[in-house]
Amino acid sequence: MGHVPRRRRFRDPRHRYLSLGLGELTALLVFALVPLIGIRGFLTATGALVALWFALAPLLFILLQAGAYWLLARNWVGSGSMPIPLARIYAGMRIIDPLVLVLGLVGVLLNLPSAPPAVALVALVWVFGAAEYANYYIVRLSYPLRDWPASVMQGRTPRLIKDIRAALRADES
Repeated sequence: MGHVPRRRRFRDPRHRYLSLGLGELTALLVFALVPLIGIRGFLTATGALVALWFALAPLLFILLQAGAYWLLARNWVGSGSMPIPLARIYAGMRIIDPLVLVLGLVGVLLNLPSAPPAVALVALVWVFGAAEYANYYIVRLSYPLRDWPASVMQGRTPRLIKDIRAALRADES
């Protein structure tokens, strides 16, 4: 088996979904490890580390769902549809995730750090979690940087939502 050029490999949806799934799970690991290893000294302000974990929890939860979705989607891409039980689970996550985001925000606010740089970091992490939720459940936000403004303005439906809707429609018929 020889080397397959990156461009041709990425045209294969199964390979692209593998890359996306592993990328989301790698992001989950990085976000989980950075507070443990890399920035503990930076977060010395009262409440900063606790607030960071409250901001991180929803992001990690969403990244886990996203990684699992892309890896599982390799089973039906191009040849079928999302299994109905899985579509129901992800439809439920569409409701649960905002609650997790709100609980995380409450935890952040109750433990708001005293130092402005720590507040900025915690806020940025929480906002990133909210953006990940939006990207998977509301409107597609993930595009190459050079195409980003024009592409986001098109308001495309995320692939996950398309898969959920197709599976649930098939279940109704």
